[in-house]
Amino acid sequence: MQVKLSVVIITFNEELNIGRCLESIKEIADEVIVVDSYSTDKTEAICKAYGVRFIQHQFEGHIEQKNFASTQTTFQHVLSLDADEALSEELKQSIINAKNDWNADGYSMNRLTNYCGKWIHHCGWYPDTKNRLMDKTKGKWDGDNPHDQFIMTEGNKVIHLQGDILHYSYYTLDDHYKQVEYFTSILSKSQFAKGKKAPLFMVYASPVVKFIKFYFIKLGILDGHAGYTISRISAYATHLKYKKLRQLYLDNRKNAK
Repeated sequence: MQVKLSVVIITFNEELNIGRCLESIKEIADEVIVVDSYSTDKTEAICKAYGVRFIQHQFEGHIEQKNFASTQTTFQHVLSLDADEALSEELKQSIINAKNDWNADGYSMNRLTNYCGKWIHHCGWYPDTKNRLMDKTKGKWDGDNPHDQFIMTEGNKVIHLQGDILHYSYYTLDDHYKQVEYFTSILSKSQFAKGKKAPLFMVYASPVVKFIKFYFIKLGILDGHAGYTISRISAYATHLKYKKLRQLYLDNRKNAK
């Protein structure tokens, strides 16, 4: 017996991406729920043109928003996507097969990222395996904001599907730098709240390690100029994250005196 599938997507000002995402799930979704954090662009109009259930909910964090979205589904089996993602044809067929013969608690899949028009196969960006198709009663969203992940409860069975989530990450370098600024602020605050610290040597040594890892060990060099750019900006993001985390620690210590 085929299971019914709810597709959930969280959005904020995603008019450039959401149509592509919704188009890719038409054949596999039995309902689509978009949880939006009060977009000011055409996101709502595009979603409603596709007949989705559109819910506006105050954004408290990526993890919190995805856990809320899971509570809004009619069906127990859920596919979670971000607005800048879409399903490859191969993955779409794999999900249809899983719906027809559901024999796991969750299904993982690879994510392939498009960076300024180029598909990235190295840099630690691929296969970038994600648990996105699941029985929602078998786990919950967790992690360090903004890096959410669905954590299955211990002992549950996960099967890997063929095909890719197609991730349209950045259209320009400016998009990448803006995301770095945004994400490092969220991540540093999340890690500070968990009691993590950033010794001075980590602020300067970790970016070097990150660049070497992405460009040489993870073979970013094979992605050409894009691989170099990703490795360089990733190193900068690591520096910025630890710099912000260290500043939060120093400010807190100063205020405690």
